[in-house]
Amino acid sequence: MIIDGKTSTVMQHPTRPSLPVQPREASLSFKTWLLIALRLRAAALFTGAFFCAPNAAIANFQVCNQTLDVTNVAIGLYRVDAWETSGWWTIGPNQCANVIEETLTSRYIYVYARDVFNNTMLPGTVPLCLDPDEFRIRGREDCVQRGHISAPFVEVDTRRSERWTFFMQAPVN
Repeated sequence: MIIDGKTSTVMQHPTRPSLPVQPREASLSFKTWLLIALRLRAAALFTGAFFCAPNAAIANFQVCNQTLDVTNVAIGLYRVDAWETSGWWTIGPNQCANVIEETLTSRYIYVYARDVFNNTMLPGTVPLCLDPDEFRIRGREDCVQRGHISAPFVEVDTRRSERWTFFMQAPVN
């Protein structure tokens, strides 16, 4: 090879056999892109409507913490044949938690709340059982004898509603 009047050596590297060049496929037309966009939009609208629409078959009990403290919540209710308490749900300030996600079958739900320092946050009068760690307890009698703690729960009348939200507020001094 001659470059600018001088002789130069070019090193040959082994190469792969060249592949036949494939003709480029034609790009999608504007009409095709428009159809794709419309279908995606319709799918997004359907999905949003499906997930955002209220579902009458699913009722719940929600607790909203309107205090400035992180709150730990336990609930109690009478199921078909026995009392049952369960906990804990940790709810931040101005946050809510679904504590019962199935259909409400009890008119009265009982709520116990404490702050992170174990101070009771609601003035309850109904004694039910609870544990310091995550729990589900059947029965309300003999809490201490069965190794549990008896605590004062607040009675919430849901008026047989399918959905109910309990708003926990800071006590007024």
